[in-house]
Amino acid sequence: MGIKKYRATSPGIRWTTTSSFEEITAKKPEKSLTRPLRRTGGRNLHGRVTVRHRGGGHKRRIRTIDFKRDKVDIPGRILSIEYDPNRSSRIALVQYSDGEKRYIISPLGLKVNDEIISATNAEMKVGNSLPLGNILAGTPIHNIEMGEGKGGQLVRSAGGAAIIMAKEGNFAHLKLPSGEIRKITLGCRATIGQVGNIEHESLVYGKAGRVRWLGRRPHVRGVAMNPVDHPLGGGEGKSSGGRHPVSPWGKSAKGLKTRKKKKASDKYILKRRA
Repeated sequence: MGIKKYRATSPGIRWTTTSSFEEITAKKPEKSLTRPLRRTGGRNLHGRVTVRHRGGGHKRRIRTIDFKRDKVDIPGRILSIEYDPNRSSRIALVQYSDGEKRYIISPLGLKVNDEIISATNAEMKVGNSLPLGNILAGTPIHNIEMGEGKGGQLVRSAGGAAIIMAKEGNFAHLKLPSGEIRKITLGCRATIGQVGNIEHESLVYGKAGRVRWLGRRPHVRGVAMNPVDHPLGGGEGKSSGGRHPVSPWGKSAKGLKTRKKKKASDKYILKRRA
């Protein structure tokens, strides 16, 4: 893993940095584990834009990732480390002893031909999946379940790792990458290790076109618009808006609570992120 810089042959490439991809061992994905990705362009079933600034981008195929790690007590061997255009982390192709192949998120330090397993009392080794109750405090973990058998939902992006702070009763206290401390039941599974591709956050796009390749369209500031187009628009000269940030339809853009009253997990948060 490393960051590749370019000679400044044009203004667009002057600051551009990309990953060296030196850890990638396969150019094409496992065909049986991919499916087409149908794009919406931010539009709903009526064809109206409900999410702005989305559209275009390079064509992709979804890689089916095994977040549940439910092949219990069946050892697997890493066949390849691959690039996934749908996430910041790398993915690893695993072939289990029964012949089945699955993709998992590739943790830092995992290599081709390494053996991994998902078991209740597995070895504390990078890539192995265990219940939180059997993982030692202070161990970096990722792909953490929030409910038993639900599949990993927490800490899945590049460079992410959570730490088990303590265990109390039926819960483990986890410190997440955001700084939040949360209680998770001891029966929930997690994978040992830190998510790989840790240089991802240091990459510089360098030009607007590279952002468009990702399917993101331009975002125009409200204060740069006319009054007819946005509540913050208009004014003589350059104006700061004159009111709290709002959407084009007048709803508060920062701090407005939109979460509906449903079965929430907030009661398990011991300390909120900064």
